[in-house]
Amino acid sequence: MPYVPPPELAALSLADLAEQVAARKLPPLDQWAPQETGDSEMRIAADGRWYHQGGEIRRPAMVRAFSSLLTRDDAGQHWLVTPFQKLSIAVEDAAFIATDMQVKVDDAGGSAIAFRLNTDDLVVCGPKHALRVGGSAEVPAYYLCVRHGVEARLNRSTYGQLIDYALSRDPVELVVESQGLRIALVPAL
Repeated sequence: MPYVPPPELAALSLADLAEQVAARKLPPLDQWAPQETGDSEMRIAADGRWYHQGGEIRRPAMVRAFSSLLTRDDAGQHWLVTPFQKLSIAVEDAAFIATDMQVKVDDAGGSAIAFRLNTDDLVVCGPKHALRVGGSAEVPAYYLCVRHGVEARLNRSTYGQLIDYALSRDPVELVVESQGLRIALVPAL
């Protein structure tokens, strides 16, 4: 069966988003404890492109499959994990790129910020998927926790959308809220 990407974020309600996220079947990485370790000879560039032995992986379905096996340990090392092997993978910045965002409001009036990643994964920012601010005041960088310690960096247009949303709420204080999580968008000095 061919892969069918999820609909555009703008077309999805918060309930639709929850359905789409639940429908994405991910491997149980936290239940696997492979004994064999090695090097995958793979690299994820800062722009989100994947490489194996220097050549770009151009098949989106393959990148999507590999991305479902990603984890990051406490030391910051990224790994591709299967039940039998744990292979290191070089990541220049973040493993994913957030390419779009939308603010959704639920029936109770609560808001949630939803992101689409370069792998077509959908992530709703909140306590389990926090947004953190890195970089400096001159060059901020915004990262979204995706799963297993792996993050997505918001691309320029997506963090522009986020800043515009924050400014529409309060032109002085750059703060957003998503699923009860309050996030200041100014890097710590």
